[in-house]
Amino acid sequence: MSALLEEAHLASALARIADRSARVGVLYGGMSSERGVSIKSGKAVLAALLSRGWSAVGIDVGPDLPERLRAEGVEVAWIALHGQFGEDGCVQGLLELMRVPYTGSGVRASAVAMDKVMTKRALRSGEVRLVPDAVWRRGQALPTELGLPVICKTPQGGSTIGIIKVEAAEALAPALNTLAELDEEVLVERFITGEEITVAVLSGEALPVVSIRPVGAGAMFDFAAKYTEGRTEYIVPAPISEMAAADASAQALAAYRALGLSGVARADFIIDAEGRAWFLEVNTLPGMTATSLSPMAAGAVGIPFEGLVERVLCAATLHTRRADPERVARPGEAAPTNAPS
Repeated sequence: MSALLEEAHLASALARIADRSARVGVLYGGMSSERGVSIKSGKAVLAALLSRGWSAVGIDVGPDLPERLRAEGVEVAWIALHGQFGEDGCVQGLLELMRVPYTGSGVRASAVAMDKVMTKRALRSGEVRLVPDAVWRRGQALPTELGLPVICKTPQGGSTIGIIKVEAAEALAPALNTLAELDEEVLVERFITGEEITVAVLSGEALPVVSIRPVGAGAMFDFAAKYTEGRTEYIVPAPISEMAAADASAQALAAYRALGLSGVARADFIIDAEGRAWFLEVNTLPGMTATSLSPMAAGAVGIPFEGLVERVLCAATLHTRRADPERVARPGEAAPTNAPS
């Protein structure tokens, strides 16, 4: 397909999204440890689109994704994947090659935001308040300079998978070795005592802050607390000071812009005893069930779940322009004389 025909095809797909006639493929499941969560998100998104009259189909993502997209006549992809091979730029890159518009952030933004270490390094010189950290690999000295307690986590883990709180010096090495089985690097952060909150950003606008309160004295917001009914209380708007809420919202927007995010994303923070918001991580494809945190925040400003799903869909696009084939050399050929130097 020539560049001109390809651009016309893309313009047609975007126009069909605008007039609600596009064939939508909801991508869910996938091959990461967060597959189960993704299936719940995808099925909720699919039901929402069908209820609003869209022509939509659910696709459980695997190595045959290109064939499935073609067989189903998908014109736009609603990405409801979580974790590796879905949230890290892999699927986004495939869709860019196939010229299928998709929801959420582009390839580079997705890849950087998926890695907690790379995210913090990208935000280091900006407006985001970062928790002091160290990065550890097998064979290195133990990172004791942060004191105790610390939080150890895998850089690419999600859904609170791969997180260990270390309170005693003798527990640090076992925790690091356990997490090193999951990833080459382990991110070690100073533990900040306070209230966990989250700020969803929708197309560049911050939604109301949500407070996350695990039930029980000393309880931690781990996988069990997140996905076991009754283990965590969510409050929106968060019962924190206006100053703290504004601080967190401003930082969430700053991170969203600095990382080049799109669609809906969610930044997590800890509010310390002095009311300061400390950035923890950002999720470029947050959970999307009717009871997930981003839809909860949207609902607080009158956006129903179905409306949120549609808003995300209508912002679908491609993030990489195709190069002019007349200005690109084939493998083994010299660059065309009209190519830029």
